[in-house]
Amino acid sequence: MQVASPPSHIVTLPNGLTLAAEQRPGPGFALDLRVPVGSSHDPQGQQGSAALLEEWLGKGAGERDARAFQDALDDLGLRRGGGVGAGATRFAVSGLNADLEAALTLYADLVQRPQLPEGELEVLIDLARQDLEAVADSPAEQLALEARKLAFPALPGEYAGYAHPASGTLAGLTAVSPSSVRALYGRYGAVGSILSVVSAHPVGEVERAVRELFGDWTAGNPEAVPLVFQPGVTTHLPGESAQAHLSLYWRGIDPLLSGRVQPDHMHPGGMNPDWLPWHLVLGALSGGSASRIFVAVREERGLAYSAGIGAQVLEGQGFVGGYAGSTPARAMETLEVMLAEFGRLKRGITDAEFIRSRDALVASTVFGAESLRGRVVALTRDLNLFGAVRQPRELRSQIAALTLIEVNEFLERWDPGQPNLTTLGLPPVQETPVQEIPGRKVQA
Repeated sequence: MQVASPPSHIVTLPNGLTLAAEQRPGPGFALDLRVPVGSSHDPQGQQGSAALLEEWLGKGAGERDARAFQDALDDLGLRRGGGVGAGATRFAVSGLNADLEAALTLYADLVQRPQLPEGELEVLIDLARQDLEAVADSPAEQLALEARKLAFPALPGEYAGYAHPASGTLAGLTAVSPSSVRALYGRYGAVGSILSVVSAHPVGEVERAVRELFGDWTAGNPEAVPLVFQPGVTTHLPGESAQAHLSLYWRGIDPLLSGRVQPDHMHPGGMNPDWLPWHLVLGALSGGSASRIFVAVREERGLAYSAGIGAQVLEGQGFVGGYAGSTPARAMETLEVMLAEFGRLKRGITDAEFIRSRDALVASTVFGAESLRGRVVALTRDLNLFGAVRQPRELRSQIAALTLIEVNEFLERWDPGQPNLTTLGLPPVQETPVQEIPGRKVQA
């Protein structure tokens, strides 16, 4: 017998903080706090500030210094996670139900009353430099950094934008100061922030605790940073390497409607009706050992030790990202096969591919909803992407209602445009058939 999902309790506090709470029987809780300040908000020339701030916040809060604050978290046996993304910083916590209010109290201090001791920041900067220096020894990470710069170039203005990793740059870390990072902390606040909680506590009790602990949180400044995607450009990174790497980006499907269709009961919060077909198609393309990329690149030709294409979302925009790692001798063939398989989607997927990918989407929905941490992250993600929470049962119904005809009609009208391409360890792209892709610009 299928058990109905508990309804989500959604409320926005007067200060702008949105709470999503669900009650679920069991011994544990999970909470997820998303603050809309991420690495894209790093000040120009001070890349890495948001990541330093996220670490610095834990070095003492409220009346507890760094040691006492960490001891308080450990004494409760809390499991912590989260981190800094391009558009936001997340704090994820899970533990026993009896400790939920204590955990909320600690994180209310963390985001509202951090001590930010200057001596601790210097240590964090040194650690961040060591992490960045290690990237130089990883060709795949170097490629990812350059591909990001190519796809999402930095724009003039106050913010560093999306062309750098959350960890920053060596030059940016050198330029940061306690005062500049404190200024970035000034953007933290309730407006635009989302706090999701799944626990055994009645949602009314959770709301009472959140209002008491977070109700006086100041508004902050959640200004969005413009994101520009630059398609159709190829960059080749020179250098000798025993391996070859390539990275691809295409335009994808945005989570929200663009005005083509009005929201209805099948698309709560204005969810784009192409969103689920898009994910289903990418599953057929690169979702497992029976997917087209796996079969064509690995099983039939043995071209690459790693190859895949999947969905990515940045600031409300959807993209398709691709990666492959191969040998220099076989890398160009790997690229040609991946481009050919992506282009072949226009002709549609088969009934067998449709069923297999649809079942995989349903399974991921079921298993994600069963996990406390998976569910609480889904609450935050849905509110951020769609402005509404999708209940697992409703989402399964939407997936089950998809038809092969609808999915193939989507493929007929979907225009991902020209990809941009970054390569490392391959022959120069100018000497390869990739140059013959119509409209492609080549950058040395």
